Amino acid sequence: MITPMSASSSELRVGSVPYLVGRPLDHGLGREPGITLEHDVPARLIERLRGGEIDVALVSSIELFRRPGYRYIDGIGVAGNGYVGSVQVFLRKPIQEAASIAMDPASRAAAALTRSLLYEREGGAPEFIEVPLGADPREAKGADAWLRIGDAALRETLTIDAPAWNPSEEWRKRTGMPFVFAAWIVAEDVDIEPHLEAFRRARENGRSAIPALAREAAETWRLPEAQCLSYLAEECSYDPGPAMAPSLREFQRRAALADLCAKDLLPEPVHL
Repeated sequence: MITPMSASSSELRVGSVPYLVGRPLDHGLGREPGITLEHDVPARLIERLRGGEIDVALVSSIELFRRPGYRYIDGIGVAGNGYVGSVQVFLRKPIQEAASIAMDPASRAAAALTRSLLYEREGGAPEFIEVPLGADPREAKGADAWLRIGDAALRETLTIDAPAWNPSEEWRKRTGMPFVFAAWIVAEDVDIEPHLEAFRRARENGRSAIPALAREAAETWRLPEAQCLSYLAEECSYDPGPAMAPSLREFQRRAALADLCAKDLLPEPVHL
């Protein structure tokens, strides 16, 4: 059993992703009383959440359906209402003809979304090539396509001459709902309720700071400021609203069909 407030720390231990997309949700969160904030890659955050090293993490939504006991903060997350430039499948062949896709190991939700959508592909799903963490999926031998996520996907969209298939856009076409890439997932037995207002404030502060975040990202990553602003302000949504729960359930249903998660776990929402 995870002990949320250990003898060595009375603070809520929160983990967030090191990517641009996380900043509108964790902006100022580390300055809130009773909260410590750390950043790590999604796969490592999940390991730490499972191991009891952190209490709450902004991580891939698929994790909700891979371990019992989780809850999630309802109405706050990273969602796409259509095209999202930070999750791209770059193609050497048309998506219907791709026999193999190299998967970016940094994300689990994007990988599960891609797998679940292509599980339904006429003629069968492609082979998914797993590459080690830190490796470049573009260099995977024999791959007809590669999944790229995060800030690297934004850069690659501008720097390489290859068509791309956008999983978030495809999800919207098929379901009519936003896709929830990441949620604030709460470990079992963690008392999150006293801190909910801090998470709401962080989101509101972060959304107000989007223009400044876009300028900073453009300088850091050498990307056009307009692209960063469009990505943060238009492509991504941080308030999925009432669509969050049904979208998560539909994702679970499709992912379970592809044997990517359990079909019977029912994580509870924590309402703001």
